[in-house]
Amino acid sequence: MSGPGEVTLELDDIQRGILSPRPTPYAATYLAFRVDDPAHGRELMRRASAVVTSAADSASPLGETWVSVAVTSTCLAALGVPRSSLDTFAWEFRQGMAARAKALGDVGESSPENWEAPLGNPEVHVVITAVAPDPLLLETAVDRARPAYDNLPGVTAIWRQDCYALPTETEHFGYRDGVSHPAVEGSGIPGSNQLEVPLKAGEFILGYPDELGGTQTPLPDALGRNGSYAAFRKLHQRVAEFRRYLKDNSTDPSDEELIAAKIMGRWRSGAPLALAPRCDDPALGADPHRRNTFLYQRDDPAGFNTPGGCHIRRVNPRDTSVAGEVRLHRMIRRGAVYGPPLADGVLEDDGSDRGLMFAFIGAHLGRQFEFVQSEWINDSIFFGGGDAKDPVAGSADGTTGYTIPRRPLRRRLAPLPRFVVTRGGEYCFLPSLSALRWLGDLRD
Repeated sequence: MSGPGEVTLELDDIQRGILSPRPTPYAATYLAFRVDDPAHGRELMRRASAVVTSAADSASPLGETWVSVAVTSTCLAALGVPRSSLDTFAWEFRQGMAARAKALGDVGESSPENWEAPLGNPEVHVVITAVAPDPLLLETAVDRARPAYDNLPGVTAIWRQDCYALPTETEHFGYRDGVSHPAVEGSGIPGSNQLEVPLKAGEFILGYPDELGGTQTPLPDALGRNGSYAAFRKLHQRVAEFRRYLKDNSTDPSDEELIAAKIMGRWRSGAPLALAPRCDDPALGADPHRRNTFLYQRDDPAGFNTPGGCHIRRVNPRDTSVAGEVRLHRMIRRGAVYGPPLADGVLEDDGSDRGLMFAFIGAHLGRQFEFVQSEWINDSIFFGGGDAKDPVAGSADGTTGYTIPRRPLRRRLAPLPRFVVTRGGEYCFLPSLSALRWLGDLRD
């Protein structure tokens, strides 16, 4: 239920994958398609409107299982959306992620010419995502999506990425993942930080007032309203190199875990340094009601507990005094592991591809995803850290070390190599269920 002054979201028209946290554990599959025949592409949209799960369907008969459909700018053009309508979409979306690579720090090894085909190419038109609590139910979800694209020779499947989440909720570097998510006004879904006031719906859903009081809606309203944008990223993780860095910069195993916590901002259990500054607290890390309820500015403005340059303080500075308004840059993040884990204790790469498939969801690609990526992850001016980059996800080049604030002397670690390499990505639009039908009804 919405509280006083809150908007009422049309949940039955919004894709569930935009607002709903994923189940724990879960499995997921990303399927990419190319549209060769506009009529068949439009039929795919019409069929998809019948299989996509809405945000109102919080108690699906299949459990925490749902299907989402996203489209690229080239897809909208291929389906016959008029140029006058395309021009009202976010310009970053219209350019595509590959064209924005330099601004995102996707250079060198992470540049688009090194991406996994067909990611970043104009032939990626539709991305269907299926999510379920386990692999068996995932196949049920994929089967549910199959009628949308079966027997359409003008629609070709061109890529698939299977993902999963471990029962431990950790990713390949060993940290508990999926800890933080914002509350969205009118969604009925609580945020993970009880100290954070719910964000305006327009920060995540097009057609509603945002934090600045404005409303962003691509035209016509039937196409844009109740939709959102997603930035999909395939990120390869260099797990052996990350482990070696921790080992080489530490004095013993306990110091190794401390450095790991200072780099991330949380112990690997999920317990934040803000609440457990001296040693890990696994019980806290496992408690979703406590592990993310904290702020920085009042108790730790200098970063002696949670360094200003650590990963979680960069991507969400919370109440920290930084340039700009933090609430304008909040996103919904969805992460899923792909590839086999590297065996515990192994310090040499085994040649397997492993990493994370990320989806960053919001109504403002520029001031949400792109701002955080360029200004907070790949720069440090906002907190006085110079040109240092995020120690986990930044585009490090092996020339800048990592500094841990400490009394009486700060601790400086060796220059950081690049631990995460971009293997591909797409900017997509998540249409409402009625917009999928609208796309299905387009004519040449």
